[in-house]
Amino acid sequence: MAELCSIGAVRLACHSELSLPLLLSLWMAGMDLAWRRIPNYLTLGGAVAGLGFQLGGRGWPGLLDGLGGAVLGFSLLLWPYLKGGMGAGDVKGLAALGTWLGLERTFYLFFYMGLSGGLIIIAVLIWQGRFRTQIRRGSIQLLNWVLCQSRLTVPARVAARGLEIPYGAALALGMALLCGRQLWFS
Repeated sequence: MAELCSIGAVRLACHSELSLPLLLSLWMAGMDLAWRRIPNYLTLGGAVAGLGFQLGGRGWPGLLDGLGGAVLGFSLLLWPYLKGGMGAGDVKGLAALGTWLGLERTFYLFFYMGLSGGLIIIAVLIWQGRFRTQIRRGSIQLLNWVLCQSRLTVPARVAARGLEIPYGAALALGMALLCGRQLWFS
C-alpha cells in the first residue's frame, strides 16, 4: 500500500482527511456555480460529518480541533459577509470544511481561498474587458484615501458593481491548493 500511496491521485485518496473535504468543497462549488447558493444540507451535513470524522479518528482532541476549525472558519469570513462581500453559504462552507481540517489547516485554506478568489476576480475582469477600468478606479480610491485619510467613506459595493463571483469556486480551488501543498510537503 505504501508504494501505491506515492503517486498523485492515489496518494490523495490515502489522505481521507484531505480527500473527503476536497470532494465536499467541489460539491459546494458545483452548487454555487449552478444555483448561486450553497445549501444548508451541504454545510450542516458536512460539518456534522467532519466532527464525526475527527472524533472517530483522533478522539476528543480531534473533536476539539474540528470545533476550533469551524469557529475559525466562521470567524474569518464573518466580517466580509457582514460587509456584503459574500454570501452566508460561503461562510458556513468554510466553517464546515474547518471541522474536517482543524485549526491550522483551516487557516491555510483561508489563505489559499483568498488567493484563489483574487485570481478568479482578475480573470473575470480581464474576460469582461474591465480590468484596466477597475485598476484605475481602485488607484483613484487609494489616492483619495491616502490624501483624505479617515474623512473619506467609500460605499462597500462601488468597486465590485456588476461583478459577482460564486465564491464556492474559490473555496474549492483553495482546498485543491491546500491538498497539493499537503501532498507536496508530506
